[in-house]
This record gives sequence, C-alpha cells and structure tokens, in this order.
Amino acid sequence: MGDIAQIDGRFAKATSALQSSEHGQLLDVIDQLRASGIDRHVPLPQLVVCGDQSSGKSSVLEAVSGVRFPTKDTLCTRFATELILRRSISPSVDIKIRPSHDRSEDEKARLLAFKPPSNNIDQFPLLVEAAKEAIGIDDNAKRFSEDVLRVELSGPQRPHLTLVDLPGLYHSGNKRQSVDEAKLVTSLVERYMKNKRSIILAVVSAKNDCANQIVTQMARTFDPKGMRTMGIVTKPDTLIPGSDSEESYINLLKNEDVVFRLGWHVLRNRDFNMKDYTTEERDQEEREFFSRGVWTSLPADIVGIDPLKPRLSNVLRKQIISVLPSLIGDVERGIKDCNARLHRLGDTRGTLQEQRQYLIRVSQRFSVLIKAAVDGVYGDEYFGDPMTTEGEAKRLRAVVQDLLLRFAEEMSRNGQQRKIIDDNTETTADSPHAGRTIRYSDYLDHVRDLMRRTRGRELPGTFNPLIIGDLFYEQSKPWKEMTDRYSRDILMTIKHLLRSTIDTTTDSTTAEGLLQTLLYPALEKRTSLYRAKVLEVLEPHQRGHAITYNHYFTDTVQKARNEHEKQDQARRIQAHFGRGPNDGPFYTQQLIDVSKLVGSLGISTREDMDRYACSEATYCMQAYYKVAMKVLVDNFSVLAVEKCMLSDLADILSPDIIIALSDDEVYALAAESETSALERRRATGELKVLQEGLTALNRFSGLRGAGEPTDDEEEGAMTPPNEHITPPHSEDNHSKKNNNPNSMFQNEPEADPPLPLTEHSAAEIEISSEPQPLVSPYEEVPLPEVENTDDWGGGIKAKKGKKKGRAPVYGFAD
Repeated sequence: MGDIAQIDGRFAKATSALQSSEHGQLLDVIDQLRASGIDRHVPLPQLVVCGDQSSGKSSVLEAVSGVRFPTKDTLCTRFATELILRRSISPSVDIKIRPSHDRSEDEKARLLAFKPPSNNIDQFPLLVEAAKEAIGIDDNAKRFSEDVLRVELSGPQRPHLTLVDLPGLYHSGNKRQSVDEAKLVTSLVERYMKNKRSIILAVVSAKNDCANQIVTQMARTFDPKGMRTMGIVTKPDTLIPGSDSEESYINLLKNEDVVFRLGWHVLRNRDFNMKDYTTEERDQEEREFFSRGVWTSLPADIVGIDPLKPRLSNVLRKQIISVLPSLIGDVERGIKDCNARLHRLGDTRGTLQEQRQYLIRVSQRFSVLIKAAVDGVYGDEYFGDPMTTEGEAKRLRAVVQDLLLRFAEEMSRNGQQRKIIDDNTETTADSPHAGRTIRYSDYLDHVRDLMRRTRGRELPGTFNPLIIGDLFYEQSKPWKEMTDRYSRDILMTIKHLLRSTIDTTTDSTTAEGLLQTLLYPALEKRTSLYRAKVLEVLEPHQRGHAITYNHYFTDTVQKARNEHEKQDQARRIQAHFGRGPNDGPFYTQQLIDVSKLVGSLGISTREDMDRYACSEATYCMQAYYKVAMKVLVDNFSVLAVEKCMLSDLADILSPDIIIALSDDEVYALAAESETSALERRRATGELKVLQEGLTALNRFSGLRGAGEPTDDEEEGAMTPPNEHITPPHSEDNHSKKNNNPNSMFQNEPEADPPLPLTEHSAAEIEISSEPQPLVSPYEEVPLPEVENTDDWGGGIKAKKGKKKGRAPVYGFAD
C-alpha cells in the first residue's frame, strides 16, 4: 500500500498543476458556447461518454464527480447530460435544461426557466427527477428526449472538466423501451460521435466481450483509426481471476489488442454491497482491489479514479488547444453570418417612416447589386466564388454572354433543316448531322421538283426569285425552337438573380412581398415586351420576300458559283487527261484535240441548263441563309435580350418606386413580422455569444500546443499511450532505492502527448468544411510488433518483443 500512497500523492500534485485558472477559463468559454446552442452550427471540442445500457456509465460519472447519480432508469439514461465540473472555494450545484431546437417557443421558454427545488448537492437524485418531470419524461408516453440536462458542480476538490453523458445503446426492445426508441438513441449518440472535435470515451463492461458491445462497433465507424477514442473498462471485479477473459481485458488495457491513440483506463464500480459506501470508502475499496493480483501489472496511471480525473482533464485541455485555430475560424465565420442576417433584417421598424426608409435602403442595395451583375463588375462579396454554381449564377453578364455565344454556335451548327453535303462526302450513322443530311445532287433534285411545282412565266434555264424565299423558309425551320429555348434560359437566369438578390438584401417575409408585389409584375411586363421583340426579329425569316442589301450576299453567291464551276471543270479535265488538279503537275506526250477539249469545257446542253438554274437558286438560298442567320443572332442579342431585358434592369426596384408606394403598401411590405423580430433576437443573441467567445478564445490562441509542436513535444512526447510508466508494483520499482517518494516520476513525460493541430490557419478554413480529424504525431518510436488478427473485427494485436519501426496504426484495422 506504500506504493499506492506515493501514487496518490503524485496524482494529487498532478491534478493541482492541471487545474489552473486559465484551464478553467478555457473550459468555461467552450461551455458558454455550448450552452448558447452554438454547437448546432460550430462543432465544439468535448468529451462524450458512450456505452451500452448497464455498461457502468453512471458509475464512471459518479466516480469522476463524487456525486451519487440516480441508479434506476431515469433522466440520466434518457437523454444527453452535460456534466460540468469546476473548482471553487465553496461547493454548489446548478441544474438547467437546454431545450432541443425542435421545441416550440413556449416550451423553450418554460424549460429555460426551470429552477430546481433545492441546491443541496446531497439531494442530487431528487433534483434530476424534478428536471425529468419538467421535460416530460415518463414510463408510458415519452421515454427519451433530445433536450439536454446541464449539471454544473463546483467545489474545492472538483477538477476542471466537462463531460457529455449520452443515453445507453441497446438493440432489443421491451415493455419499457421500444425498438423505435433504440433508433432515436442511436441517432443521438451518432450525432455526438460524428463531431470530429469530440473525444469519445467508450465505456466497456468487463461482464461482456468488448467486441460484441454496440459502442465498440460505433467507435469503429466514426473513428476507424482510434485517433480520438479512449476506452474505459468497468466492472473488472466480475472477471474470474486467472480466466481467459481476465487475460483478454488485461491485454486490452495495455493497448495491445485494440490500440487507441489515447489508450485505455479501468475503474471498479460500486456493487450491491457497496451501495451505501461514501465516495471516500468507494475510492479506498477500488485502490485495494487494484493492488492485488494481475491488476498490479498495469501502469498506475490507467488504474482507478485518482489518475482518471487529471487524465481526462489533460486530454480535454489538449484537444481544445489543438483545435483552437480552426475553432476560432468557425466562430469568425459564424459572426460574419450573424452580421449578414442582421443586415438583411435591418433595424427595428415600428413606424411608417422607419418602414419606408428601410424599403428605400433595400431598393438601393438591390439596384447596386443588379447593376453590377448587368455590367459584369463582380467586386461585391455578394457574388461569391465563381467556381461554385451559386456564385456563377449571380454573374448575370457572364451567364448571358455564355448563353448567347452558345446560341450563335448552335445556330451555325444545327440551324439548318437539312445539312447539304458534297456528293463525295462519306457519312455514317455516327456522323454529327446523321438523319438530316442530304447530298448536293439530291438537293438539286428537290429544288427542281419545287421549281416545277411553283413555275411561273420564267424562261427555261432561269428561276423565279421567289423560290429563294421558299427554300430559305424551309431551311430555317429550326430557328424558332432554338430562339424560344434560349429565351426561356435567359428569363430563368434573370428571375433567379432577382430572387437571389432580394433574399440577400432583406428578410424572407419582406423579400417575398417585394417579389410578389413589385418585382415579378415588373418582370412580367418586361417579359411581354421581350417576347414580342423575339417574334419581331423572327418574323422576316419565317414568311414574306427574302430581302437583303448586304454585299455579303452577292459576294457569297459569286464565291459559291465560282467554286462550283471550278469543281465542274476539274471533273472534265479529269475525264479528258485522266489526272485532276489534286494530282499535281505532270508531263504528257499524247496528241491533244483542242477542239474537243474546248467543247468539253463549254456551255452545257438545254437539259443541263435546268439543273444549272437549280444550282443558282441553291447558291442564292445558301448565301441568303448565312446573311439572315447573322442578322437574327445579332438582333436577338441586341434588340431583344439587351434592349428589352438587361437595359435598366437595375431600375426594376428603384428608390423612386418605393417613394411612390402608398402607406398601406409600405406597411404590408415592411411591417416587421413576429418571425422577423424573433430572427433578429436570435441573431443578436447568437452574435453576442460568438463575439464574447471569440474575444475569450483569442486570449488562449497563443497557448502551447495551439500551433506547430515544439521540439520537446516532437522528441520527448512521442511515446505511445500506456507505455510511458513502469508498473508501480513491479519488481524493478521495488528494487529501486531512492529516498524521494516522487523520484520514480521525475523523468516521466506527460500522461498523453499533445494532440496535433490541423495545418490550416483560421482564415484558410471554409465554413462548410468539416473539422480535421486528429493525426498521430508519432514517427520513429520503439513499438510492439503488430499483426492482423480476427479479434474485434480484425483489430491490431501485439506480439511480445519490440523493434524499431514506424508508429502503430491506431484503432481498427480493415
């Protein structure tokens, strides 16, 4: 027992060193943020106590806090309980209820106003029972709740520590708890485990195989590498001395079976015979139990309640410090979000003058943003990141430009009803225009048939000029469908911008009123003019005479005619000499009949003159098509889109329009609703907590560990968990001769190496990013040889003997 006394003295000294005022203040800041409900938006570092039902979680809390928790299935096992321990001169207890976010406002107010019937800590089970009744937990209707019980215990012997106790996990239902409620409990526990800033305290009962307990399966899911999990074994007195189960749990506690970054710990629970023991008697019984048998082979700092308190306190402190930079970044982004919400809501507006002034400010801001979007000036933070879908959609000029360029390209590629190709062009089913291509000679046959059906008094070998219009209208049939489609896309883009912008500049109620009363009606008027203009620019290309005075038309006709004549003569030369223009220069010694050559290059016969007329009509149609297509693309872009939709779009909600509104209209639009007032109160309260929390967190940003690790941490604190202390009851310790009772701990490193930090500064972390999981800092260290086994789903098991190598892969191996 002498060694145990020395250990007690050592841990008392360590506890005292850990419980600094700075440490307590740091925990107070985190608890204040949690109490305000910020943890719904900003993940907070915390110790969460998880375990199966009847695993001994309540006994762990009781041992840590020194307070007798209710032993029957009441409140503490029915929903999350925040246990806040603080060192103070005089003991006190404070119990509050933090309502879940899905409670009604009246219910929230009632629960927040809860006052316990007494502040006597000896009556703690009765205080908990009163809170249970306030929440509405009973054995018939409601057995579990997402409300949180907040218990703050202060006293001279309390450690600075905060724990979150979660309901016990279970699979099967019975009369007192259903399978559906098991899903609720699992969902609640998962929500806390998913938080990668949480340290998971997995409570495992020695009465059952740890691999079969639900909590170990969940720990494997949410912390597969075991980087942020500490295992706590309870009820070791139920193990038969010398049994395989006892040996298995001893290996587990030595971190030689399932390796956790934070190691394992073991506590002895009260049994039935100890139910009336005081806290001191319970602790003494535990010391005596662990001073016998195989338990003496375990390191002293993983055995019993005395070392657990400073160990947990140390783990939580290091975890908070390690995530402090990213936490500060998240809080700063929360402040920015609150300010944006308050800016949208504006000041309180109880009078008509305040309401009109508010609407004028909204219209001014709205007009500035819309004008910037139309002009393509995206400097305002409203426009966000252009690489995101939302940020791109706000850049109206960029989106419209892209749509119009795509429109012009599609008109050029797919605007023709039939794609006329050369007779020698090979086509396949996979060709770009397969299904609507026609060879040039076949198209001339089509033109000849149309000319025959529409012939007037024109002479043979000529064509009626009206045939050009008929061919063009037939060829430009796809234009209307393409124009309508891009018109709808542009309208949707503008409508989305108006909605997004007004949502940014005011609260949801006012935004909806402005949209329905002013913006959408004004947009509908513009849309009517826009659609009429689109029809107007399309009409000349759908009926009537083909008219153009653009010299590009005659130039194109001449180029087409020359190209056709060139190809025709090349074919004749090929027939005469056996070689064509593409064959290059060649010598010939054959006798040339010049008269025959001239004849072959001469004027075609009468039958060919009709086909020549068809070719001329086709040349004219194709030339006119190119001119008309360019005109349509430009007119659609400039006269319809630019003139009717984008021009003066910023004036759609100008201050002049607001000034012209009647008092009744102003009141209907800007009178503050209860929802807006409630949102302002929430945002203001949240902003205050975040700002105070940021100020407090910034005070601790320079703490050791809140940045890159120091040389001492890299070199001296690299020892894996549970391997840094020689067992206090080993023969080596008994053989040491030293008069200093604390000499055995002089060269001992800290209980746990500091948790590493993320590499990002607060400014670099996106608000939508998940907090980075902890990464082991261990590199080259002496470690047990490891091998994959089937134990606990393929966990890591150690062999005896050590070798030099890389650090072990903590947690569960796949």
